[in-house]
Formats: sequence, structure tokens, C-alpha cells
Amino acid sequence: MKNAPIEMKTILIADDAPINRKMLGFIFQEQFNVIEAENGQVAIEILEKFKDEISIIFLDLMMPIKTGIDVLEYMKEIGLNNKVPVIMITGESTPESDEKAYQLGVSEIIYKPFDERVVMRRTKNTIELFENRNALEKKLEERTKELQKSKEVLFHQNQFLVNALGSVLELRGYESSEHLMRVRTFTKIMMGYIKQLYPEYELTDEQVMLISEAAILHDLGKVAVPEHIIFKNTKYTDEEMEEFEKHTIYGCKILENFKQQQETELYKYCYDICRYHHERADGKGYPFNIKEDKIPIWSQVVGLVDSYDGLINPRLHKTPYDVKIASKKVKDGDCGAFSEKVLKAFELAEEEMFTVAAKINYVI
Repeated sequence: MKNAPIEMKTILIADDAPINRKMLGFIFQEQFNVIEAENGQVAIEILEKFKDEISIIFLDLMMPIKTGIDVLEYMKEIGLNNKVPVIMITGESTPESDEKAYQLGVSEIIYKPFDERVVMRRTKNTIELFENRNALEKKLEERTKELQKSKEVLFHQNQFLVNALGSVLELRGYESSEHLMRVRTFTKIMMGYIKQLYPEYELTDEQVMLISEAAILHDLGKVAVPEHIIFKNTKYTDEEMEEFEKHTIYGCKILENFKQQQETELYKYCYDICRYHHERADGKGYPFNIKEDKIPIWSQVVGLVDSYDGLINPRLHKTPYDVKIASKKVKDGDCGAFSEKVLKAFELAEEEMFTVAAKINYVI
């Protein structure tokens, strides 16, 4: 390696013909630091030692011991083909060998004999292109990390808000913490089966987690319903039932007060679940009497989960049912009609739901 100012870029010239190495070295010696390799094996050894310093490689296709193709395959194996550009120098190529070279990451192919001005210009252009691309990729990677960090911070902030609002429901006596935990657990289990059974929803594990967190707030709107209605121990009048059913709308209005400038996925799930978890597949739910797929799948799941938990656990003036009876009542539509998709997920999930939730203060 020739002595050169530290700011000079380094070129590796790999060619078995000394005259070619000399010609290329002459072209670049004024502006670049030049390393030479007489065959592919030496080129690989140099790359192992100086891969972080080399700005571009001139590579002959046909060389002894190891060929230019071998060098390219090595570069691809260690991930160097996307970081260091390669210009293939060859006088013996075929369309097939050129295609193979491009597939392995060659940026340019220059055929012998070559013009030194063209070689210099293409070299500088290729280096500049790769440096700009690598710098852009680095900025993109840094930005992605920043966004991920911001996303995690936002998620924890939203999770805190969800738990805080859930605590309000518990402290006011509208829902027990055990019920909220079971609804979250049941929802996570069932949404896992929905994800597995119905790829058309394109659900991710992260979305399943967000939906299960949002499920905690399904009855948030109850805090806006008069307490004499919530805790009434006799049958509701028509007027009282009408007011009670508005808790789905009240929940959304409460959430709107916490809406951020940019709507998050968690907010969307909370909103949908509050608004639609009492809708039913046959259109006989409330508040909008919508049917089937017009109801978000996560709202359908929480609707079933909430009903099922209400059946197998004691609630105000209601005694719990045996799990098998409760399961049959859900499937028979005693809690309203659920879609075939949700019922299929429930059928697969119910044993797991019961096993997991039995640990959360069940009274069965």
C-alpha cells in the first residue's frame, strides 16, 4: 500500500495481469490510495483486513485460484456487496457472466481496452452514488430507531392512560378489577385465534396486544350514566334502558377528550370497542343496530368476551352459570347473535380462556 494523505480514498484493484493493474494504478495514483491483488484469493484476504477502508473495487472476472465471481460471492456472504461498489474489468465476458455479476452486486462493467477518462468519471460517480446511498440508509436507520423509541414512549403513556381510566371504573364500583383483567386476557386469547384463522385482517402480534389493552375500557361510558341506573336492583324502565345504552356513546366522548393530535392505533381500538361492543351480527344490538362485518372484529370479540364473563361470574343480582351452560348460551345467541368468525374463534379459545382466567378470582 502506497503512502498517501489520510483523506484519500482507497481502491482495490484485483487483476491477474500486471499490465492491467499498472494501467489502473497509474490512472488513480494521483487521487486515490491503491491496493493491488494478483488473484481472487489475495483480494479476499485484503478485504478481510481492509474492508472498512476500501471505497471501491476493480475486479477482473477471470483470475487464477479464485475468480472475480468467487470474490463477489464472498462479499455477498459477509454483506459487503451493499456497502462497497464493484466495477468489473473484463475482456472475456458473456451475457450470462455479466448477468451473474450484476446479480451478485456489480455496479458497473468496463470492457477492456478502456479509456482512462471514462474509467475515472465512472469511478467517481459510482463512489459518490454509494456514499450517498449509505449515508441515506444510515440516516433512515437512525430515524427508524428514533421513531421506534418515540412509539414505545407513546405506547407506555397511552397504556398508563388506559389503566388510569380503568381504575376509575373500578373505584366507582362500575367494574371489578378482576372483570377488567379477565376481559383483557380473554380478548388477547381470542384475537390470537382471529389472527390465525383470518389472515385477511392482517393482524400483527403488536395489534393483538393493543386490542387487548383497549378492551379494558369497553364500559368506560358507564361513569357518565347516573348511578341510580347503574346500581338499580330491579328491571330497567324503557327510559332507563335507553339511558344505560348511551354508555357506548358516552365512552367515546370521554375518549375524545384524550385524543392526541395524531390518532394512534390504541385510541382507534379503544374508540371502536367502546362504541360497538354491544352491536350484534344480526343487527339487534345497540346503539346503531349495525350488522356483521360493519362491526369491527375487535369490537365483536370484546362483545362476546364481556358477555361470557358476565355469565360465568356473579354480577349485580345475577348468579353465575356453569361454564358449559354459559358457553352454550353464548353459542345459542342468548347474549345476542355473534358472527360465525367470532364463534369459531371462541370455540377454539374457550378452554384456554377458562384455564387462564380461573386464576383471576373466578367464582365457579
